[in-house]
Amino acid sequence: MITMELEELKGLIRDVPDFPSKGIVFRDLTTMIKNGEALRVMSHEMANIYRDKGVTKVIGIESRGFIGGSILAYELGCGFVPARKPGKLPSVTVKASYAKEYGVDTIELHSDAITSDDVVVIHDDLLATGGTMNACYQLVKSMNPKKIYINFIVELTALDGRANLPEDCEVTSLLKY
Repeated sequence: MITMELEELKGLIRDVPDFPSKGIVFRDLTTMIKNGEALRVMSHEMANIYRDKGVTKVIGIESRGFIGGSILAYELGCGFVPARKPGKLPSVTVKASYAKEYGVDTIELHSDAITSDDVVVIHDDLLATGGTMNACYQLVKSMNPKKIYINFIVELTALDGRANLPEDCEVTSLLKY
């Protein structure tokens, strides 16, 4: 039986000041997911968003997106696809590069990971500026699935990351700061 409320999860997330650099407050979700009841609440609430949407694949973005993404795939009874940094996947890949505040980064998927029959949820733990998610979305879109959804556990609304995500895609986040 789940007795914890969704909003109570915020109280379990640790704020780490000046990480990874001065002036940044890092939202550390590991302190939430180490709590069994909180993990169940998070899992249940994320899955409820997508239970009736015919999702066939969940893509988790490296590395913290692997945690919630694999849980979501399990809850929905569908496949899990890792979106990785370059050189981490063992077979033929497709990739997308994107600008970050301190350079360029790249994300890759196996070229056979998504088909035109798939309904996909792309998951990451946290929405900040949206650059990584937008690159992953563009990559998945190039594979022509039936539908794409975007999901986060936490959204930092002051950074306006949604402005960098496609307007034609449903974006959900469980917790907003």
